[in-house]
Amino acid sequence: MQGAGEKRAVLIAGPTASGKTALAIEMARARGGVIVNTDSMQVYGVLDRLTARPDARELAAAPHCLFGHVDPGQRYSTGAWLTDVRELIQGGELGGRTPVFVGGTGLYFDALTKGFAEIPAIPEASIQAAEKLIQGLDATGRLALLAERDPQAAARIGVADPQRVVRALSVLYATGRPLSAFQKDNEESLLQGYELEKIVLMPERGLLRRRIAERFAAMMERGAVEEVRALLALDLDPSLPAMKAIGVNEIVAMLAGEISREEAIERAVTATRQYAKRQSTWFRNRMGDWRFVDPFGV
Repeated sequence: MQGAGEKRAVLIAGPTASGKTALAIEMARARGGVIVNTDSMQVYGVLDRLTARPDARELAAAPHCLFGHVDPGQRYSTGAWLTDVRELIQGGELGGRTPVFVGGTGLYFDALTKGFAEIPAIPEASIQAAEKLIQGLDATGRLALLAERDPQAAARIGVADPQRVVRALSVLYATGRPLSAFQKDNEESLLQGYELEKIVLMPERGLLRRRIAERFAAMMERGAVEEVRALLALDLDPSLPAMKAIGVNEIVAMLAGEISREEAIERAVTATRQYAKRQSTWFRNRMGDWRFVDPFGV
């Protein structure tokens, strides 16, 4: 518990499979804290295993908030996440306990610590137009395309993650204003006045690659295929974020008989490793004032 007048928060970032959950639980228990999800995929229901959400044992080890609370049929944004965090902080749900923010979504941490611009709701048509525009482009092509239309947003993003490029382009289509123009009007950080402990977990690359492979194989054994079947039963728009979770397309192809189980695992592991590399690049480029830790180092 925090003392009178004291406001502290712990922030734990890192690439997928870097041991964030274990550290968050350890710190929450040591400080009487509450773990707050800071991962854009772990907010969605149904995909418990594929998004590596804490399991029942981990959930019982410490209080958790904002995990699996969003219907996979919705598009959940950074702004929506900040609104939920604001309600946690201002609504008293934390009960004076230290929030332990943990996840792999750099943009969430950026918005939490540096403020976030309120952007109007973006119509589905604008999102689909942006998605169509980047189809077939690699990371270099996506970033070059965005740089043509919003150079400041491209420079800010740095890493051409498809969802973030689509976000920037769809804002431009829908509002006629570049995303960078909105970002100039950032609201104050929700953690203004907090004493922050900011940690980035950065394991040795070879070990992280092995952990990713082992974890996805375990996901397949522990219900990932059944989760994808349940997701398909909802008959959702394929462009929704939940439908783009790593492993979904690969398992869908396996269920359709297009690829083998082994190939599905291999493809998903490769995609996860590529994602971890993009996350690591973001953290190194944008979190220079955080404490970088190798959680498995001797």
